[in-house]
Amino acid sequence: MKTFVCLKQVAARDSTLRVDDSGRWVRESDLGYEMNDPDSFALEEALRIRETHGGEVAAVSAGPARTASTIREALAKGADRGVLIEDDHFSRADAYTTAQALAAALKREERCDLVLTGLQSDDMGFGQTGVVLAELLGLPHATIIVEVSVEQDHVRVKRELEAGWFQDVELPLPSLLTIQSGINKPRYATLMGIKKAKTKPLQRYTTGELGIELSSSQLIRRLYPPQKQKETKFLEGAADDVAARLVEKLRFEARVL
Repeated sequence: MKTFVCLKQVAARDSTLRVDDSGRWVRESDLGYEMNDPDSFALEEALRIRETHGGEVAAVSAGPARTASTIREALAKGADRGVLIEDDHFSRADAYTTAQALAAALKREERCDLVLTGLQSDDMGFGQTGVVLAELLGLPHATIIVEVSVEQDHVRVKRELEAGWFQDVELPLPSLLTIQSGINKPRYATLMGIKKAKTKPLQRYTTGELGIELSSSQLIRRLYPPQKQKETKFLEGAADDVAARLVEKLRFEARVL
């Protein structure tokens, strides 16, 4: 069983965000970086599948050179090897651009039984990279997965739908799944795992080596913090009328009821 997990490196949650001089991005020099939290659940699921069915888990990512630290974290947790498509452009890339690079790298692999991604990224939150990647690879896919059962030539999954509903789906292998956060409890890297990660292989590609030309269809024209506005309204009239209008405003304007 050969499983590939797509990971993204994102700004750490405790980072201080400041808009840079261009007004189109944040000052990256102020940021710390970590593994995208939804992707950690996909990694854990891949490791559990390997523990049950054997095989190999490879961590794949597209990003600047610093992204190697996130792949090393995956290796420390138990992944067997890493693949990095290295380019600074990926720090602001849209879902299609990233999926295009990941697809080019995965097509170079001799075998691919299962591809897992997190549901979405903590920074951009597109939730589209996985499904676009499946299309580019020509793989059947299912999203928002909360349960995975791998059989000999297919995989059974449970999808989370709206309003508390679920859907059971069977897909042939190879296939691609986007994993819902909370499906499992991600493990921590052990001291032994951290030591072993230093010796595990990490394959690096450039976009030129993969024969792809990056041309993002997304352009951020302006980035700014939410504008804080305060407004005081006085409600006058009879008590019953004021109470009714207050409830209406709390329900439909403030949306706290």
